[in-house]
Amino acid sequence: FTLWNQAVDVKRSGTHLWWWCQTARAEEELCQSPELGRNGVYVFRGTSTAARTHLFMMDGVSAVEKDRAAGVDKKRKIADSSGDSDEKIRETQTDSERCLGQFKKMKSGHQVITYERSLLSVLSKHVCLLKPNYPVHLTAQHYDSNTTEPISSSLKTLAELLSWQLSEASPFNVATVPVSSRRLPLASNPRRTLVCHDMKGGYLEDRFIQGTTVEDPYVFYHWEYIDIFNYFSHNLVTIPPAVWTTAAHKHGVLSMGTFITEWNDGEKVCELFLATEETYRAVADKLVQIAHCYGFDGWLINIENPLRGVAVRNMELFLCYLTKQMHKQMHKQMHNSLVIWYDSVLDDGSLKWQNELNDRNRVFFNACDGIFTNYNWTESSLQVMTSDPAAQHRLADIYVGIDVFARGEVVGGKFETNKALELVRKYNLSAAIFAPGWVYECLDTADFHQNQDKFWARLSDYLYVHQLVSPLPFVSSFCQGFGRSLYWKGRVEHDGSWFNLNAQEIQPMYAETNLEGGGRLKSRCCSAEAWSGGSSLLLEGHIPCSLAKACARIFSLHVPLAAKTLVSFVYKPSAGLNVSLELRTIDASLCSAPDAPCEFSVTLCRAPRSVSVFPAALSEDNDLVKQFTQNCGRTSDNGWMSRCFHLELSGCALREVYVCVAADDAGHDLDFSCRIGEIMVLDVESLFTPPVSVQSVCLYDVVWKQREGGDEGSPPKVRLNTTLCWCYPTGLARHFCVHWRLRQDPGEPPSPLVLIGRAYSTLYRVVELEVPFAPGLIELLVEPVTREGFSVLQTHWGRCTLSYTHSAADTVHSSHT
Repeated sequence: FTLWNQAVDVKRSGTHLWWWCQTARAEEELCQSPELGRNGVYVFRGTSTAARTHLFMMDGVSAVEKDRAAGVDKKRKIADSSGDSDEKIRETQTDSERCLGQFKKMKSGHQVITYERSLLSVLSKHVCLLKPNYPVHLTAQHYDSNTTEPISSSLKTLAELLSWQLSEASPFNVATVPVSSRRLPLASNPRRTLVCHDMKGGYLEDRFIQGTTVEDPYVFYHWEYIDIFNYFSHNLVTIPPAVWTTAAHKHGVLSMGTFITEWNDGEKVCELFLATEETYRAVADKLVQIAHCYGFDGWLINIENPLRGVAVRNMELFLCYLTKQMHKQMHKQMHNSLVIWYDSVLDDGSLKWQNELNDRNRVFFNACDGIFTNYNWTESSLQVMTSDPAAQHRLADIYVGIDVFARGEVVGGKFETNKALELVRKYNLSAAIFAPGWVYECLDTADFHQNQDKFWARLSDYLYVHQLVSPLPFVSSFCQGFGRSLYWKGRVEHDGSWFNLNAQEIQPMYAETNLEGGGRLKSRCCSAEAWSGGSSLLLEGHIPCSLAKACARIFSLHVPLAAKTLVSFVYKPSAGLNVSLELRTIDASLCSAPDAPCEFSVTLCRAPRSVSVFPAALSEDNDLVKQFTQNCGRTSDNGWMSRCFHLELSGCALREVYVCVAADDAGHDLDFSCRIGEIMVLDVESLFTPPVSVQSVCLYDVVWKQREGGDEGSPPKVRLNTTLCWCYPTGLARHFCVHWRLRQDPGEPPSPLVLIGRAYSTLYRVVELEVPFAPGLIELLVEPVTREGFSVLQTHWGRCTLSYTHSAADTVHSSHT
């Protein structure tokens, strides 16, 4: 045994001992939850490399056990932990290893848990954890103290930062989605846009990595306009919640954390970490490791306090070293990294915001990737920067700060932020838009989407529309990461409000356009009904009789098409409305039409080497439609209509997607609405690709809770909290559905499946799952949902069977099947 014991007084009576026992090898670790330790709970953590794995719990630690333990003293290591109860147990793991990439998987199997009733208590400050020997160790910092839900958090002190270890990182907070490509890479963009997310101190509902219940959450979805997303709080080290990094990366946007020091305490921190080369390199190394571990792309360095003595000189060296190490580390992953300096401290160490790049702060600008200026600039400030010969080759690296709250003497702000952005673009500079959540914080949250769309529409004339580069399949259900209900293929999967940015899919372009003859066309998010996720794209407006049709641009992107491509379109129109697709492609000279002209027609567009494709829907008895329907298992329920289109375009790439609407009766005006549920573009060959199975499902971090039955005489209820982990190839799944069911006698069929929730990585925390009181046998199942939304037979699901029994007095019984 390897024994770790945190220094908390434990009463002899009522002490419980748990351990993993394996047939082939025993390698256990003992930890004691500081809070529960006062009630005498010890927890062993271990894993088995053998097929047979057992878990036991004993009531009490007798003299016999103590004598046996004394016989293995040479193998025992005791780690003292005096002081703070949050002191963590460090496992042997190098910082160069990635949190999720180094998991040791166990084969799916039957795990047996025997527990004592006294263990089934409601958690308080700390969590009693049972987990195998994985290279990650979750603490109360990473779990919600009431529910054990995984949460995102920051580091508040220099000691926390310097003691940070990969073995203590939360695998739940790792963003597993890499940065998507764009047609215009960041380095080639001469006028960039950074958004600094400062929302009520940060880590609000977005800290719940698996989502939470919120009626009207704040979400950001105008990703096509921005290049960089910075998550900001006033804690020393702000680690972006993985949900934000995931949403940003899906849209090709870089995600940045924040390193900030402020006022007197900040000055002390700077004196400490900038004292020597060794200390500032140690801090920089930790920042690089944290960014690499959690999968985000850089840091905003914000020093809001004076620097004195050696700290001034070492700040420049710190920035140089941090920037170099970030580039070196991220280069291995083949994507960009950024270190940006906030305009605050001068070259002599004094704290004096300049509101521009000049000779007083240039030393820090030259040491990193860019500068984020303060907000009280004037047009003359912009003129000074653009006329500075030393800055000519780096104008794109100057991010002019724009405070949406309009605090102090600033240009624009609030719904006049466009005035500030217009000036910034006039001088060909980049922009840093600070706190656009003003539309949520200061205005009625019931009107949030309307105000958010209004805010960004006013800025759109001064923003690039970035084209996302996507391989096939390209799919979006327009979900923004929240909803009144959770839908799948037009049916309610879960009824009730929810919020989870992991569920956000590629966002369309939201716009409002006035048409000829008094017509109008508006596209907006609507959560009243969805095809998949929590929201759909709603087109609404007025078509005058003088207008043949109206077209809304939904996507601007770059998707290389296969030789044979299938397009799926799900929508729900109002009465009297005809709906069609227009697909614009490039490289028209390489395009060739198939022999079946009835399936689409081609007309040249004004843009050179561009064509518009107006595909005709395939009939339901078409072989491709039959295969697609069989794979999806979808039906056109609740008024939803599903159409498939077949394209044969050689050497082409899809660049724009339009939805066109027209009145069935062209002689009358028409007020209309059309709900778009999903647009998908896929390679025909994927219809015949065999599914991939979920592998190596394992179960750990088990916490039981007990509460008495609701009715008099009814048995008490048991609630299971545990973590599921499994293997599945990266990028193949849209999400995973986690189910459970009761397993009865082996001769009887299992109970019906019950959905627990959706997972967006190969890790899921089961929280407060109410199961029958012991003894019990349940099965947890992981269903992969492919990116195309294809159904997968249960033979390809992952599963784990869990037995649990109640032990009375000193008797322990266990079984294994």
